[in-house]
Formats: sequence, structure tokens, C-alpha cells
Amino acid sequence: MKRRDFVTLSALTTGAGLLSGFIKPSHQQEPIKHNDPKLDLQENKSISIDERKNRIAKAQELLQQQGLTSLILDAGTSLNYFTGIRWWPSERTMLAIIPASGEVKYVCPAFEEDRFRELITIGKEVIIWHEDENPFIKIVQVLQDNGLNSGKIAIEEQTRFFIANGIKNVADNFEIISGNTVVIPCRQIKSKNEIALMQKAADITVEAIKYAIRNLREGMTPQDISNLIAKEHQKQGSQHDFTLVTFGEASAFPHGTTKPQFLKKGDIVLMDCGCNYKGYCSDITKTIVFGAKPTKRQEYIWNLELSAQTAGFNAAQIGNTAGSVDDAARKVIVEAGFGPDYKVPGLPHRTGHGIGMNGHEYPYIVRGNETILEEGMCFSIEPTIAIKGEFGIRLEDCVYMTSNGAQWFSKQSISINEPFEGFKVL
Repeated sequence: MKRRDFVTLSALTTGAGLLSGFIKPSHQQEPIKHNDPKLDLQENKSISIDERKNRIAKAQELLQQQGLTSLILDAGTSLNYFTGIRWWPSERTMLAIIPASGEVKYVCPAFEEDRFRELITIGKEVIIWHEDENPFIKIVQVLQDNGLNSGKIAIEEQTRFFIANGIKNVADNFEIISGNTVVIPCRQIKSKNEIALMQKAADITVEAIKYAIRNLREGMTPQDISNLIAKEHQKQGSQHDFTLVTFGEASAFPHGTTKPQFLKKGDIVLMDCGCNYKGYCSDITKTIVFGAKPTKRQEYIWNLELSAQTAGFNAAQIGNTAGSVDDAARKVIVEAGFGPDYKVPGLPHRTGHGIGMNGHEYPYIVRGNETILEEGMCFSIEPTIAIKGEFGIRLEDCVYMTSNGAQWFSKQSISINEPFEGFKVL
């Protein structure tokens, strides 16, 4: 997005049984719908100021527990998460400071103050700096005004180096450390409101993929299909985020290829896409065969992929580790003769990633991740099977953790001919 577009936007927005031993998918768990009254959220409602205040209170509790003076937030997702402010990350420093106690304060370029104040809903104090001043000195002054002359300053991990380094250079009596121990525990546990918005985003992407499948034509390019999905995302009231479409041999490249592709009958078609609904993301991948009956090889690998995804889902239980989900999915693929480890043909990447305000965030579903799964965590389960020179199969659906284990945002596919329940390709 271009800076001017961002500024404008900111102003406007305050068949699994074919192979013996395969694990059958779990369809009995229905995802919470975005209009479920249990969520206390209307479809058109965004995250409230009170919820953001609760997030700040949780961050301050963690700061106090860990003996930290403050949390510094650069322009980006975490700034939006805690304060609701969306700001273009330019070379001019604009920061929020969450102290261990007291109100949030902001450091802002002087000539931007009036526009910036229009966006503030939490906190009141804005410390301005002029073009010939050092903004990082202002940050230290804020802490000193709070009676702090030394201690640890936590920096959110997406903060740009010039800002972290600038603070370090003037904060002689302070220690600069990572803010992950504060930000991650806040952001990776989603509230019911957040889950409801993510459910709506997933519902929209399901409809967008269906629309694209209904309009597949021989000779189309990946961009043609991406345009269809983007159009439907926008029609359904969301902001289109991304689409990755690959055909045939190119589907074995998890993130696509630069080579031209033209759709023909019998091709594997892999569609990985997502949207953003009121600040929250979806991410769904479905894989089908276009215009012809699947070959036995295509169907075999597709069913193996479904089995691996299901194994990952079944391992997603409260108290298990994030790494155990990857272990379970990868085990199915390796036992079928692929891999081992990250070797191809096989599963060349982690099984999943967290999702929320960003398409990829904590927790990461990867071998060795000892993060314990908790209620409110949300992540994808997508154990791609890549076979270079042939094709790749990826089935990706995201889940949210409940006290009873994982539940799907979008349901698993039924078969290679039925990507969504009741929606058949042939």
C-alpha cells in the first residue's frame, strides 16, 4: 500500500477412505459462526475501546511482574492492537509508550500532531518533537517524568533498528530488551470478539474460493483467478489480502513460481488466499483438479494430505505443545514413504503458523516449539506435500483453541472433488 493510500484509509477508519490406514477427518465440530449470540458480537462491530484498555492492562501487569519500566511500540500491528491507531511507519519516529503503570503516552512529529490526535482514543498526552530535535531523548524524558532514571525498557520486536538503536544511544542508565515476553502472551490469546471477526473473515474467503472455482476456464492464468478472488473478497465486505494460485507442476513450489502458467484440463489447481475483515485475517488453501477426473496418483496424494492435516488437528489439544501438531502431521507423511524431515518429496516447511491481525504470527506450529497450546490460540494446519516434477497438494484451514481442543474456522475438504461440504467440482 502506498503511503498516501494508507493516510486516506487511516482517515476513513477510526473421500479419505481410499487408502487403508488413513485418518478420517473430523467434521462433527462446527465452527462458531460470526453471528453466534454466545460471542456477544454483532457482525458489524469492531474491537471496542474497552477491550483495548483491557489489553493494555494485561501488558502492564506483565511489565510489573517482569520488573520492566515500559513497552515501546513502533508504528505497526502491535500499535494498532493496543491503541487502535494505524500509522504509516515513516522515517519520522512516532511511538507509543506503555508504562508499567499509568496512561499510555505518545511521541509524535510536531507537524503531525493535529492529525495524530484525531486517531487517539486511549491516553491523552502527546510529546512532540521538531525536525531538528532528537525524538529518542523525548522517550527517556517520558520515563524520567514517571520517576524512572534506570531499568529495563522493552521494545516490541517489529520495531525498526534505527529506533531501537536511537533509544539505546541516549538511554545510558536503561537496558534495552525484547518485548516478546509482554506482547506475545497478549496477542496470541484471542478473545471471543477477535475469534468472531476471524470467523467472518474465513466465511468470506470460503465464498471467494467457491466463486473462483465456479468460474475456472481453460487457458486462465493464476492472475486471472487471483482477480476473481480479490473481486469476491471486496464484494463480501472485506479487504483482499493475498492470493497464491498455482497449476500442475508449479503447485509443488509452496510459494509459487515465476514461470508462466496456463490452466488446462487435468491440472492440479492450488488456491491459497486470505482477506482482512475489520483488522483480522483469514488464510485458507484448497486444492482441486480442474476439468477432469483425478488420476489415482493425484487422489492418493490428496488423501494422504487430508490424513496428515487431520492428524495435526487431532493433536491440537489443550496442554499439548505447538510442536506436537507438526510432529503428528509430519509422521503421517513420513510413514507413507515421503521425507523424512523437510526433504522433498514430502513436507518442506512447518505445519502451520499463528493467525490474527497478521496472517503469520505466534504461535508457530513447527518441530521443537515447546509453547503449550492454550484456549484462544489460533493457527493454521497446512502440511503441504510437494513432489517436484509432478504437483503439490496443500490443504490449509485455521483453527481456534477451545477448552475442548481445536475447532475449525473453515471446515476440512471432503474429497478432491468436494473442497467444501456440499460444494462439488465435478
